Amino acid sequence: MEMNPTSIPQPRTFSIKLWPPSQNTRLMLIERITNNLSSQSIFTKKYGSLSKEEAAENAKEIEETAFVTTNDHYEKEPDGDGSSAVQLYAKECSKQILEILKAGPRTKAVPKETCFDISKGQRAFIEEEEALELLKPLKEPGNTFTKICFSNRSFGLGAANVAKPILESVKNQLEEVDLSDFVAGRPEEEALQVMNIFSAALEGAVLKSLDLSNNALGEKGVRAFEKLLKSQSRLEKLYLMNDGISEEAARAVSELIPSTENLKVLHFHNNMTGDEGALAIAEIVRRSQLLEDFRCSSTRVGSDGGIALCEALETCAHLKRLDLRDNMFGVEAGISLGKALEKCGSLITEIYLSYLNLEDEGAIAISNAIKEYSPLLEVLDMAGNDITAEAASVLAECINEKQSLVNLNLSENELKDEGVILIIAALESGHGQLKEVDLSVNSIRRAGARISAQAMVGRPEFKLLNLNGNFISDEGVDELKSIFKSDPSLLGPLDENDPEGREYDDEDDDEAGEDDGEHDDLEAKMKNLGV
Repeated sequence: MEMNPTSIPQPRTFSIKLWPPSQNTRLMLIERITNNLSSQSIFTKKYGSLSKEEAAENAKEIEETAFVTTNDHYEKEPDGDGSSAVQLYAKECSKQILEILKAGPRTKAVPKETCFDISKGQRAFIEEEEALELLKPLKEPGNTFTKICFSNRSFGLGAANVAKPILESVKNQLEEVDLSDFVAGRPEEEALQVMNIFSAALEGAVLKSLDLSNNALGEKGVRAFEKLLKSQSRLEKLYLMNDGISEEAARAVSELIPSTENLKVLHFHNNMTGDEGALAIAEIVRRSQLLEDFRCSSTRVGSDGGIALCEALETCAHLKRLDLRDNMFGVEAGISLGKALEKCGSLITEIYLSYLNLEDEGAIAISNAIKEYSPLLEVLDMAGNDITAEAASVLAECINEKQSLVNLNLSENELKDEGVILIIAALESGHGQLKEVDLSVNSIRRAGARISAQAMVGRPEFKLLNLNGNFISDEGVDELKSIFKSDPSLLGPLDENDPEGREYDDEDDDEAGEDDGEHDDLEAKMKNLGV
């Protein structure tokens, strides 16, 4: 019988691929490299070993680099089973292990010092000799200071002349300059000379932040900084607080800062700006369309200036924080602010409007705007505005919508129990982030206080309820302490409470009744209340 050669079974052949290695193989190699770098060997005796942590970190880098190098080579010049690739892989790992051992343990990079600050300690005069010693670090070659703070030290003429060439040498690397309170106690003529010297030395520095607060500048002081102010085109933060910024000084600021297109923070606090000065500030605000944080508090601004500021704010769609406290705005400016918030309130998280004489009408206009146009609000301060129970329902509707509210300050108003009931009802649903509620000095009696306490107790994030300065009876005070007995720190002090208070008129007293009757009546109102 003849057999067909093709029908004869052929011997099987096996092909083993050595490259690429499996993930397990790679991990085993990393472990071996770690041991080689950290344990005793002929090489570690000569060059020193690494800590286990540093060895593990280096081992991962060595294996990864060797794998990438070898794989690239294999893809360009495949060698069949990959045996030569494995040899290259091992060779690359060995070479790098030796290089790492020769280099020795890595020293962690020391963070570069970026802030040069001489403000610590007591306020003190600085003269020429001390300035030479104090400013030495700024003269060191290669220093990395990007911020200088000379606050709280008073520079005389000699010290300023020492500082001048030093500031000129580093001004191109500076981003933040704090010259607040740096000529305190100096005669006016000397202080203005010092300001001129610093201004000339820093002219042309491309700053992001400039603080000239607490220098009693006035118009002369503002103009003493003319060279520095005029050279700023990228300023993001400007602080001019407690500087005696009058009408003329405010106009000088507006004139000397040519560009505010990058300005995000503008703080005028505790100045004597007045209505006319507010017009100049309003012009700066109108040009600052990226403004996020505007403070113009305690500046003696009345209705006309307030309206001008509010109209300017309409262009600031990026506003996040607004502080207009302690001015004389009145109702009309309050209504104007309500209109402004319809256009600039969408990103706002903090609003400080205490002591503005808003009264009910202004408070209602603002509350309606906040309710509709400020979904992110966390802080609302409307203390000291003569707000009565007449506006409380609108205010409560606004508060009910602000579920992100953290801090609510309605102190020193005339809410009485009737208004407080509405406010507390608005806070009872949700408001899981609420931390502080201030209802002090609102002619609140026992029932209103009790309802407020019951609504706040037991909240996981809550920190403080302030009911001081009200008309809570002695029994009511005991009741409050009982409600907060598990955590007394949540209830603020009651040292100014007046249990005999009689600021309600006769009609209110008749309606309110004494403690128990009043309490029962308000309880009934609460049960039927909807916001």
